[in-house]
Amino acid sequence: MHLSAVLLHLAGATMLLLFAVHMVRSGMENAFGGGLRTMLGAARQGHAKAAAGGTAMAILLQSSTAVAMLACGFAANGILAVATGLALLLGADLGSALVVRVLSFDLGWLVPVCLFAGGVLHLKFSARRTREIGRMVLGVGFVLLSLRLIGTATAPLRDGAMLPSLSGYLAEDYLTAFLVGALFTWLVHSSVAAILMVATFAGQGLVPLEAAVPLVLGANLGGGLIAFWLSRGMPPAAQRIPVGNLFFRATASLAALALVETTAPPIAALGSGPADALVNFHVLFNVALVLAGLPFVALMTRLVDRLLPDVEAKAASDDPLQNRVTALDRSVITTPRLALASATRELLRMGELVEVMVRPVMDLLRAGERVEITRVRDIDKAVNQAHTDIKLYLAEVNRGTMTTEEASRSIELTDFAINLEHAGDIIAKNLLVLAEERSDKNWRFSSEGWAELVDLHAQVVENMHLSLNVLISQDPPSARQLVLEKEKMREMARYTHDRHLRRLQSGTPESIETSGMHIEIARGLKEINSLLVTVAYPILTRSGDLLTSRLANTNHS
Repeated sequence: MHLSAVLLHLAGATMLLLFAVHMVRSGMENAFGGGLRTMLGAARQGHAKAAAGGTAMAILLQSSTAVAMLACGFAANGILAVATGLALLLGADLGSALVVRVLSFDLGWLVPVCLFAGGVLHLKFSARRTREIGRMVLGVGFVLLSLRLIGTATAPLRDGAMLPSLSGYLAEDYLTAFLVGALFTWLVHSSVAAILMVATFAGQGLVPLEAAVPLVLGANLGGGLIAFWLSRGMPPAAQRIPVGNLFFRATASLAALALVETTAPPIAALGSGPADALVNFHVLFNVALVLAGLPFVALMTRLVDRLLPDVEAKAASDDPLQNRVTALDRSVITTPRLALASATRELLRMGELVEVMVRPVMDLLRAGERVEITRVRDIDKAVNQAHTDIKLYLAEVNRGTMTTEEASRSIELTDFAINLEHAGDIIAKNLLVLAEERSDKNWRFSSEGWAELVDLHAQVVENMHLSLNVLISQDPPSARQLVLEKEKMREMARYTHDRHLRRLQSGTPESIETSGMHIEIARGLKEINSLLVTVAYPILTRSGDLLTSRLANTNHS
């Protein structure tokens, strides 16, 4: 086989591996996103528990980066302390290594089982969670299949001269191999995929352990670089966690590299073959990183606090509008087309503020302190101000000469601004009041009831993203999907209502204690979702997809 054909097969197998890892992660997030966020919230009880929670979440998501992004979101909202987040990510690094350990076993017999079972679940069932579980199972099957394809694609390279010479060079130059591993991991944005590939190469005899070990250590550094890169535009409170984790990974991987180069430990003895030994070395490295890193979490917290200080105190004051440049450009107010684009940008910012309010709601309802609740409630002032500014701006635009289409768009923007403002009020004046009441009375939800509410909240957050995308894109298929999600939300709300009544009949103490609160939370989340869906109605009305009372029965490719 020619070298070009080998590289083409290898590139295809590599992309299948990356796609498969993404499938598993997205399926898990879509099916159990609410539960994962609950798990993250529960991990805030001590560094050891946080590390254990991070390990579990990384195993479920097959990605420490996904855990890091969730932690960044919580930290940005003031819900997660930096020290707890650092402990969480140390555990997530170990969880990611354990995923590599499981996937590196000889599980070839599982490929057809996963492909068949996952395909049936994803294609033949209509329930959303069942379909997403099918996506996860398919992803696992594709991961295992891609590893076999990588082994097959690289087999001809063993007889060539290029790869052995390159491997020999990397075996002699540990630092270059280390940097190559870090760069490759950052480029593919998956440490799991990168290490599985290196282990496969080692198992095929294409890369000796002398080169594979620094490649794996570099991949551990690269895994930290991914989260650091993805969080670069976030507030300092969110950036501190991936920066601290990057320091931990860099220090540990460089120290391990120096140790390997100077002492030449018997790494081959860690497994029955090179691939097995390499994966076990990766797991042991991350176990050592957790044990060595946890005692220094407080010290690392102080370091990242100094490196990434908060912005000036006035920016964190009670007025979220301070130091903000509005998107409402008054210089184009006489040009309706440009003015409407300006109002749309400001409305998007308003939607993002509502999203910042809705994201931590379940954590605040579960164990929120009054200072945290007040911080989120204060954002409603910014939402109300944005609502007022947008309405006044559009009213001034309407006084000019506008086409029929521009006038309709102005009305649509005004209506959605009103609905977003109402959604903010539901959070501030209803859900957060319930959070304060639960905190004052120290009530507890039943585990089953709480899981149902978490799922409702996760659906609202997901639909929040979709609604803002529809606002900008004006895409009819996306608008149609958003309206379909309203029906799904209605079914979920009806389900939790019925289940709650059954728990009351069975005498569940927690359900009796929080009965009114459970129903009010479910109703509030459902109402917020209904307000978000309104952005889709004008689009579907224009396309003929929306009848008077329901979606038209049309088939769209």
